[in-house]
Amino acid sequence: MTILDTSEATATDLQDERLVSPQGITDSIRATIRRVRGGDLGVLPVVAGIVVIWTIFQLLNPTFLSSTNLVNLSFDMVPVGVLALGIVCVLLVGQIDLSVGSVSGASAAVTAVVMVKNEQPMGLAILAAVALGCLIGWIYGQVLNRFGVPSFVVTLGGLLAFLGVQLWLLRGQNAINLPYDSTLVKFAQLWFVPHWMAYALAVAAAGGFLATGWVRARTRRGAGLSSSSPQWLVMQSLLLLAGLLVAVFYLNRTRGVAWMFVFFVALVLVMNYVLSHTKFGRSIYAVGGNAEASRRAGINVRRVYTSAFVLCSGLAAVGGILAASRLAAANQSTGTGDVNLNAIAAAVIGGTSLFGGRGSAIAALLGVLVIQSISSGLTLLNLDSSYRFIITGAVLLIAVGLDSVARRSRQAHGRG
Repeated sequence: MTILDTSEATATDLQDERLVSPQGITDSIRATIRRVRGGDLGVLPVVAGIVVIWTIFQLLNPTFLSSTNLVNLSFDMVPVGVLALGIVCVLLVGQIDLSVGSVSGASAAVTAVVMVKNEQPMGLAILAAVALGCLIGWIYGQVLNRFGVPSFVVTLGGLLAFLGVQLWLLRGQNAINLPYDSTLVKFAQLWFVPHWMAYALAVAAAGGFLATGWVRARTRRGAGLSSSSPQWLVMQSLLLLAGLLVAVFYLNRTRGVAWMFVFFVALVLVMNYVLSHTKFGRSIYAVGGNAEASRRAGINVRRVYTSAFVLCSGLAAVGGILAASRLAAANQSTGTGDVNLNAIAAAVIGGTSLFGGRGSAIAALLGVLVIQSISSGLTLLNLDSSYRFIITGAVLLIAVGLDSVARRSRQAHGRG
């Protein structure tokens, strides 16, 4: 197998090419079990963790799984979830960004200053904030590529520097309030998808899953590789559709599905498509799997590193804007506290490997769901934040431990 073949095998978390193409649901299930035994756990650990966490909190407080609390949960998980999505990008290339919280806070301050103090259009304020985030990511990439400074050190410096930028922009003010009648605040607090449209989006999501899976399977069969059987794809799509319809029905019992949550899910799906179905995405996985092999295969490793940091900081800026919109204010605490650690923990808990080259955009969604579920459950139990830190730390340790064990298992089975 050539270096390029190895990179593509690493880049796509697919079935083992050595397996015979499954012909039915039973064969597909057996192939899935073989992959799990070989160390490809996928989303199974985090899904199991969500089930356990939700079960425990529901037993301790019956309001945890109420429609009202789940709607609030869907709102609160978005800002940190967007930051976690950016963290996924840098973890996949084997790097780290410790400054996403500070970047999000500085971007929120830029939005408030431009929009409120300077009385400029909302679109210009958002553009300025996102541009600042992307510029910061570009700077990180240049320092890493040109001077060889480890990303840990570069972004640690950024954490301190951009916290200072945030405080300077606010100029001693505790907060700059965003207008309650602005589109940003309404989007983050009041706008919900019409009930009929929420059901339509659920159907479209399941249909899109089936269509992309079908095309992917046909492409692999055309290349002589193993692929999922049509029956297995249809069954997965029907299960997804049933789950989404039930979720929409339950949320619609109160306020419904928030547009901000739909926006976050759309970001995750777009990023998942980019990582799974584009040349750039394959390069991300290849560089994270083996940077030197990727360079020898003709991939511009430096450009990939820079792109990953630009994506991460740009998404951090978006997350900061959403956090400020959720609170209707940009203040000195925006992006501080445990925001950084929660974003990184969400990406890792969701299944993104700290070793690089393995994970997906879905990790951000699942991981932040775990983080926010713990926070919501403990809040309902009237327990202070000390318990949240302890539990979140334990969950993170378990997630990293599972990743390490799975990595050794894959190596033992010759799957890297």
